[in-house]
Amino acid sequence: MSASTENFLKTIYCFQKLEARDTKPGSIAKALGISNAAATDMAKKLSVRKLVLYEKYQPLNLTNEGEKIALQILRKHRLWETFLHKTFGMSLLEIHREAELLEHQTSDFMADKLWEYLGKPDCDPHGDPIPDVEGKVHLHKDNQVLYKADVNVLFEIKRLINRDEEFFQFCKGNGIEIGTKLQVVKQYSKNKLTEILIREQKILIPQEFSGLVYVRQISEQ
Repeated sequence: MSASTENFLKTIYCFQKLEARDTKPGSIAKALGISNAAATDMAKKLSVRKLVLYEKYQPLNLTNEGEKIALQILRKHRLWETFLHKTFGMSLLEIHREAELLEHQTSDFMADKLWEYLGKPDCDPHGDPIPDVEGKVHLHKDNQVLYKADVNVLFEIKRLINRDEEFFQFCKGNGIEIGTKLQVVKQYSKNKLTEILIREQKILIPQEFSGLVYVRQISEQ
């Protein structure tokens, strides 16, 4: 199976199951950097192969077999991210780029060996869940998106779901990292802004950013 096909299936899965995003061909095309026509053509071809459920003007859905393949690729991707970060100390942006290449060249056997070597992790360095050997994803239900977090409560950052360079530059510059503790000072619902206190510094961030940060409550103040 080609890398483009695997990326197509993986993107549909991530959008639908993990990020609650639209899976119409146009949205998938934008994420993969291809034309809408190319995405529609791919969806039709994968529909014939019974990997994708395609209906004109409707969101794309994976068949059971399509989801199985997507989870295999996602598992390999996140295991490589974990290895590269743990072994070479590569940044969150760097590990994503390299894992995009390595995931397509990795056998299921190698993925299992990598998982065992790393100590059978359940999350990658971004906080994203790693599918287990049976293809199951164990989500932490007590994680919540930052712009919905209560004020005056101590939280720990558990997941950063974006892969954009500027996003990670902002995170690095403001100490926003997995495991970092923060407190929500105020939620400005009208203007869609969140004010947080992190590393003794107050930061005001827009919802388009705070919607990419997931936190877990530690204890009430």
